[in-house]
Formats: sequence, C-alpha cells, structure tokens
Amino acid sequence: MTSVVLVEDHDMVAEAIGQALERAGFTVIARASSVATALAETVRRSPDVVLLDRRLPDGDGTALIPDLVRAGAKVLVLTGEATASVAARVAEAGGAGLILKSARLDDLVEAVRRVAAGEVVFDSRLLAGVLDRLTGRVKAAGATLTAREQETLLLLADGAGTDQISTRLGVARNTARNHVQRVLDKLGARSQLEAVSIARREGLLD
Repeated sequence: MTSVVLVEDHDMVAEAIGQALERAGFTVIARASSVATALAETVRRSPDVVLLDRRLPDGDGTALIPDLVRAGAKVLVLTGEATASVAARVAEAGGAGLILKSARLDDLVEAVRRVAAGEVVFDSRLLAGVLDRLTGRVKAAGATLTAREQETLLLLADGAGTDQISTRLGVARNTARNHVQRVLDKLGARSQLEAVSIARREGLLD
C-alpha cells in the first residue's frame, strides 16, 4: 500500500481528503497541520508521498520540500491558486507536482497515485511557463530582488508608506524611497499598488 502523510491545517478539508485517499486504497499514516509537524512526521514515518498544503500557519510549505525529499518522500503540493511562478518554485525545490485545492477529490487522488508511481504532475496550462522559468528563458518577476528589497515589498503589501518603511527598516527616508523605486523597477510596476498585485500573482508574498 502507498503511504501518505497529509499536511493540511483545515480539519474539514483534511478529513475529506483523508477519507478519499483511504477509499482509494492509500494509507494515511499521519496528518500534520504545520511545517514543523509535517517534517517531524515525515522523518518519523517515512511515507511514500507527502500531500503538502502550501500555506501553513507557521510558514510556506514550499520551503519544506527539499527536506521532505531528502527524507525519501515524493511531494505533491496543494494550493489555492496556481501560477507558473509558483509551479516553478515547487519544481525547483524538488516537488513532484502541484494540484489546486478546488480540484475534484477524484482528480486529487489520481494525482497522488501518479506521483507515487514516479510521475510529475503539473497542470498542462502551467507547463510552458514552468519550463520557461526553469530553463531561464523567462526570469521570474522579483528574481533579482535583494533581501532589503524583499523586506520593502512585504511592507508595501502591508500598506506601509515611505515614512513607515523608513522607520521599520531603520533607514533614511530617501533610502526607503530608493528601495521602493527599485522594487517597482524590478517588478515592472508603475505604482506601489501594481507592484503588490504583481508580487501576489507571482507568489512572492505567500
């Protein structure tokens, strides 16, 4: 039997998925609701597949993929929205697939089955974008943001203005303004609002 660790922080969703997997002949050997418990359970239980929610209370599930793969698991990521940028991040991290939470349970079960069999499962509509990102033909928006510019972007997403960014980062107002402008330039945005919109679309704020 194929063993699965199910990582999902919403109990009702986890219950429905778990039941569907069990009916299909999988064994859900553990459930986790956070990044920390997901890693602990995977190391302890050595599942064939980890079905991993992307947004967890203590962090981005995508960041956990390399550790789960090193523990011997194949990783299928559950996400509320899928873009080529997010899919590329999953693939780069070593994930075996990406499926939307809005997918039918039958489709989700089939995706787990295919991943367990060694296949890579990405929506066909995302594959071209994933290949472009992985081969470097198209750079992901924000790929060249520095650590300080990423901090600035997060503050913009929180609605902070230049004065607040200056205070929060502990830099002069002119320096904060320069950080904001470089974020806009690198994201190809004409305004702070558009920069945040692009960042959300590209999965830079999740």
